[in-house]
Amino acid sequence: MGNVWRADRPQRGRFRQFMQCDIDILGEPSNLAEIELILATTALLGKLDFKNFTIRINDRRFLKAMAAYSGFKEEDYDSVFITLDKMDKIGLDGVAAELKGNGYAEESVEKYLALFEEITNDVEGVRLCKEKLQGYLAPEAADSLEMIITSVESQKEAEFKMSFDPTLVRGMSYYTGTIFEISMDEFGGSVGGGGRYDKMIGKFTGQDTPAVGFSIGFERIVMLLLERGYEVPTSKPKKAFLIEKKLPQEKLLEVLEEARKEREAGRQVMIVNMKKNKKFQKEQLAEQGYTDITEVYNG
Repeated sequence: MGNVWRADRPQRGRFRQFMQCDIDILGEPSNLAEIELILATTALLGKLDFKNFTIRINDRRFLKAMAAYSGFKEEDYDSVFITLDKMDKIGLDGVAAELKGNGYAEESVEKYLALFEEITNDVEGVRLCKEKLQGYLAPEAADSLEMIITSVESQKEAEFKMSFDPTLVRGMSYYTGTIFEISMDEFGGSVGGGGRYDKMIGKFTGQDTPAVGFSIGFERIVMLLLERGYEVPTSKPKKAFLIEKKLPQEKLLEVLEEARKEREAGRQVMIVNMKKNKKFQKEQLAEQGYTDITEVYNG
């Protein structure tokens, strides 16, 4: 967990600085990493009583294959994907208009967008891509994505659905394979996401390392929980016993017995020896939340 920053327009659930909860697997080239991360992240959401959310999943290799099949040049892929990423905001017609407005051939645009109308959001859609994009899409990429979807569906603990989404882009160009996002209707957008980034670590170390990551926006999850009326558990009340040094054993046993009863009652208890500057010591304890302080003396 840690703070991250981005240039963004602040709004509900979107901040320029926010806490990100991240989980990554390094060194695993197979799709076992994706399966494990999706299962772990969704299990966590399930324990927080989130249900009926969707894991949208795609693969950068599918994006490139679909663009190549439609006749776009490789140097234009990023520009095409930026427009495609707006699909949920401007729709199919809006994407078509923007692509044509950017000067791309109408034939390529029409062929490209026809794919999205034909492909379904399940493993049948993945299989259709494998068949239709022969020569553009590596068969193992399709087989891997299908295996991820079916494996997660069969092993999931939480209530959610896997959805193959060929329009999912995730703007970061460092992704090399699988990409995924968590969508929740109650938020109206993504509350987390990730993907495979096999080439990034090598840019810094000189040695490529397979890597997959999944992150959740902490503030977004907390916001949704609070909007549901979730009550953050309060900390235990605290009590401190300040005991005079060289306290007789029988007196000490009385304090220990009292402390045991307090703990059984749900309080956090500390027993400490008095210091010469008792006033300062009590101020320090108060700063730590120990406002209930009992002083115990020899007499």
